[in-house]
Amino acid sequence: MLYSMTGFGRAEATINGRQVVVELKSLNGKQFDVVTKLAPILRSYELDIRNLLNAALMRGTIDLNIAIKQEGASKPMTVNTSLAVFYYQGMQQIAAQLNIPEENVLATLMRMPEVVAPEQDVLPEAEWLEVKKVIEEAAHHLMDHRKNEGNALHKDLHQRIQSIESLLSDIIPLEAQRTEKIRSKITQSLNELVGKENVDPNRFEQEMIYYLERMDFTEEKTRLKQHCQYFHSTVEKEGISKGKILGFILQEIGREINTLGAKANYAEIQQIVINMKDELEKAKEQVLNIL
Repeated sequence: MLYSMTGFGRAEATINGRQVVVELKSLNGKQFDVVTKLAPILRSYELDIRNLLNAALMRGTIDLNIAIKQEGASKPMTVNTSLAVFYYQGMQQIAAQLNIPEENVLATLMRMPEVVAPEQDVLPEAEWLEVKKVIEEAAHHLMDHRKNEGNALHKDLHQRIQSIESLLSDIIPLEAQRTEKIRSKITQSLNELVGKENVDPNRFEQEMIYYLERMDFTEEKTRLKQHCQYFHSTVEKEGISKGKILGFILQEIGREINTLGAKANYAEIQQIVINMKDELEKAKEQVLNIL
C-alpha cells in the first residue's frame, strides 16, 4: 500500500458557541514543513498543533488554516479608554489652536488606532482538546485522500518495474547474436590487418574469451532482477512512509541499467537499455509523489 504526498482534508465543529473550521492541504516535500494560518486565540497552542500534524502526516509541505468564528452575539470588544482620553486631549489642543469646532469627536476617537480592538481571549484547555479532535479529523481525511491517490501510484509503479523486467528478458535471446557479431567483427578486422594465415587460432580464442569476459553483464542482469523484486516487495510491505526507500532502490536499478548499457556493445541491446531508462525515469517521477 502506498500513500501520495498530495491531499486535502477538512473538518468542522461547533464548540461552546464557536464555529471551528480546519482545512489542510499537502504537497510534495522532502521533509515535514507546515505553514499555519491560525485564529489569534490558538497562538499559544501552535507548537502542539505542529507536533500533532508532524506525527499524523509525517512528510510533505502542509498548508493549515484554522478559522474560529463566534456564533450568535458579536465578538467581544475592548475599549482602551486611557488611550481615547489621550487622543481627545490632543484633538482639543489642535481645535483650540486652529479655532475650529469640535464636531463628531466621539466617532473620530473610535476610529483611532487601538482604541477599539477585539478581545484577545485565550481558548480554555477543555475547548482546546475539542479543537484538537477537529484537527485530527481533518488530518484523517487528508490521509484518506493520500491513500486514494496512492492506489493509482501503486498500480503505475508496478507496471513500470514490470516493464523493465520484461525488457530485461528480451535481452537474453540477443546475447548469442551479440557474441557472434563481436567475434565476427574482430576476426574480420584482424584478417584485414595481419592476414588470416598469420593468426594463431589458439591465441585468438584465448584473447576472445578474455575480451568477452570483460564485456559480460551476467552480474548486472542478476542484480537488476533482484532490485526489481525488492522494489515490488517493498511496495507491498506494511507501513505508510516508503517514498525515500523506493527512491534509493530506483537509484540502484538505474546503476545496473547504466552498466549494462555500457557493456552492451550491441545496437539492439542498447535500444532495449534506452527503453529501460525511459521507464525508470517515469518511475522516479512517480516516487517523488510517494509519502
